[in-house]
Parts: sequence; C-alpha cells; structure tokens
Amino acid sequence: MNQEKIGKLIKEIREKNHLTQGELADKLGVTYQAVSKWENGKNIPDIAILKRISELYNVDINTLLDLKKEKRKNIIWYLVIVLLLIASIVIYIVYSKDKDFNFKTITTTCDTFKISGSIAYNNDKSSIYISNIDYCGGEDNTIYDKITCTLYELHDNNEINISEGKYAKNTNITLEDYLNGVQFNVDNYQTSCKSFTDNELYIKIEAVKLDKTITYKIPLTLNNNCN
Repeated sequence: MNQEKIGKLIKEIREKNHLTQGELADKLGVTYQAVSKWENGKNIPDIAILKRISELYNVDINTLLDLKKEKRKNIIWYLVIVLLLIASIVIYIVYSKDKDFNFKTITTTCDTFKISGSIAYNNDKSSIYISNIDYCGGEDNTIYDKITCTLYELHDNNEINISEGKYAKNTNITLEDYLNGVQFNVDNYQTSCKSFTDNELYIKIEAVKLDKTITYKIPLTLNNNCN
C-alpha cells in the first residue's frame, strides 16, 4: 500500500469536491491534522475511513488501496501482506465472504485527543485496531524523556492492561511525533460484542520529563450498539 499515492488521491477527492481539510475531517469524524498527515503521505487512514471515503465520494475502494489494476487473485495476496502490516481482521471485514463479521468504529469523547479505530467481531472472536491518535490540546513542543501509551479495560472496577501501543521510538520525543507513529492491534480480544460494550475501554498516555509525569486518560466509545 503506497501512502503517498493514497494521500494524493485523498487530496484530489477533497479538492474535486471543493472541501477544506477541516471540512473533510468533519465529515469523516477525524481532525484536520489527520487529513493533513494522509495527504502528505505521513500516515494512512484505517480501513473504516477508506471505506467511508469510497461511500461518500463514489470511489472504488480498490483504487484507494492502490490495487485497481490487479486481478482479484492478486488482490487477495496483497491484502494478506497489508493484513500483516496493519490489521488482519479489519481487512477481512471488508473483503471476506464471511458475513458473520460485524464492524464498529471507535471514537473518543475527550476534547483533548481525537482517535480513529475499529473493533471487528463475530461469534468466535473480536479484534481492536487503533491507527490515529491526534493531540488537540494546544501546542506542546516538549521533548519528553519517555512516553508510553497503553490500552486499558475497566471491568468490575479492576483496571486490566490490554495492550501497549506499538512504536519504534518512545524516548526523547515530542508528544505529537510519538502519537503520529503509535498504533494498537489487539487480536482475540473478547468473544462477544456485549463484553466490550459493557466494559469501559480507555487509553492512558504517560509523558515523563525528568521527575515529572503528565498523565492523560482518554475514554473510548463505540459508534453504536451491538447488532
């Protein structure tokens, strides 16, 4: 998947529809910073956002994935590669013939951060994928000694560590640069939609500078109830 080509295509779609980055961001439920990162090839939308763009602007999803000219058997092979790099279950939701899979978008009610992600589930398993976390709390140019980003679940008042955010660098870095690269990919999370609806999901970010730690707790919500 070519990030630069996808970014150029998103920019072409936006300009063709006479939208600013902020206006497109509002339609997709993300920040304008996220749209800017896509268009500059610094990041890519998750598969839920790509699907939403294709529906809103009548664009073939294969075009957005840079697979338009490939035969279907090659599409399936390249999807397996993409799957290993980003999120296996999300790809299968869109392309798999298994109609038992359901898909929910993860958002946040926190004004300081904007998050885009998804939960995919069927009767056997569910997985979490979070790709974009943007800080909206103002300019923070502090270079922190260390930053950690952890996904938690609150169940019966017990805090359960689900996963650490994956990123190659988390020391001597600004908060924006760190969040630009961090992502979560949690497979086999719960066995039912009711489980992750009833339990409280949130992300905790801890930024350390010398002996001072700044902690952010970001509550997560699903776009709607279970089917």
